[in-house]
Amino acid sequence: MDLKTIARQAARAALDSVQPERLVAENIVREGSRLIINGEIFELGATSTIRLISCGKAGFPLAASLLPLIEDKLAAGVVTGVKEYEEKNRIVYFPAAHPLPDSWSVRAGQKALELALVTSHRDLLLLLISGGGSAHLCLPADGLSLEDKRTVTQLLLKAGADIHQLNTVRKHISKIKGGRLLEAAWPGKVINIIISDVIDNKISDIASGPAWYDPSTYAEALEVLDITGLLPIVPVSVKNALEEGMAGWREETIKEDNRILENSRAFIIGDNLKALYAAKAEVRASGLQTVILTSSETGEARQVASSYIQKIRELSRKVKEKGRAFCFLTGGELTVTVKGSGRGGRNTEFALACLLEMEKIRDELAGCDWLIVSLASDGRDGPTDSAGAWITGESSQLAAKAGLNPQKFLDNNDSYGFFEKIGGLIFTGQTGTNVMDLRFFFIAPTEKQAGDPG
Repeated sequence: MDLKTIARQAARAALDSVQPERLVAENIVREGSRLIINGEIFELGATSTIRLISCGKAGFPLAASLLPLIEDKLAAGVVTGVKEYEEKNRIVYFPAAHPLPDSWSVRAGQKALELALVTSHRDLLLLLISGGGSAHLCLPADGLSLEDKRTVTQLLLKAGADIHQLNTVRKHISKIKGGRLLEAAWPGKVINIIISDVIDNKISDIASGPAWYDPSTYAEALEVLDITGLLPIVPVSVKNALEEGMAGWREETIKEDNRILENSRAFIIGDNLKALYAAKAEVRASGLQTVILTSSETGEARQVASSYIQKIRELSRKVKEKGRAFCFLTGGELTVTVKGSGRGGRNTEFALACLLEMEKIRDELAGCDWLIVSLASDGRDGPTDSAGAWITGESSQLAAKAGLNPQKFLDNNDSYGFFEKIGGLIFTGQTGTNVMDLRFFFIAPTEKQAGDPG
């Protein structure tokens, strides 16, 4: 049984299922003056104009897929995530950086705010959101600079902050996040069309919820900086802004009871679970018993790795008893607390941690073939050019042959460097979508074991 081929096909099926073009075609149609989203009808006959904002790693393909349905009403638009700045057919296209915003991100954020501010009660603002939107649309709050936002974001990422913690801070140092873009568009109508890249599809966390309510507070933002140990080292301007907000000197983000939410609707058209279902169908078609364990895993990558290897250990007994192959699938977004100076992302770090744990149970895996894959659905694992990595029973042998100590690489957060030397890095290029990370765990009887009676 060629586990690598099955894994490759499963990954392709998963990514294909959440491509923006496909998601728009499956969820949105135009019938005359009616725009139908997930079965809900929006009458465009009384709408004067439509303004479009599409941000994140799927910003361009989402906009391109939706434009044919709304171009007769389109007044202006902002689209991020392209290679070069361009103004074309009433739309301004902005390149933008990730995970740290850049000057283009600020220009895109300013233009998005301008579009929202000129939206009247007869207009519709279509907000297409995908992972990376927080960095692509950036507009620092009064008294803060782009460098302030870059610094605090970088510090939070290195400290292992999860996406909720990260966005709790970012929303409270922004002019457009945490519902402020919705506030700017009032009394215009706003429709959010979303490809989710956050745990449990919390709309307030997707691209920091520019047109949705925010349950977090200035006090909680300060608490995040405190528990991550960053409060003494973040820019003074950031600390002061959060303290001013907690004291009531700055307006809070939009809360759930705000009446402007009556004019906002949100539709999630793609997420991690959809991708996992597509992968599951592909794996089952190959004859493997397959189950999805979760689409909302969180935690430190190397700690989560340890827990999953125990499941592999348990499955190995069934594989040898029944002579059958098994696969379990998981998804979510793990974190890495960076203490070393190496290169890597959460997926390569997870794979390397799994390799070390699998080596501990090597004797128990005798008679089994196995494969573990961990990849970022957007094609970029942290600050690297890989999507993640895969490991097999041969990976430790290759490391030993090359004279490498996997533990030293893990201690230095140099998982990319490790797999660069032994092989196993996954390169997909930019996928045009983002639904967090995907992980596949395969275990099968060896060819001799599979042929044994029973």
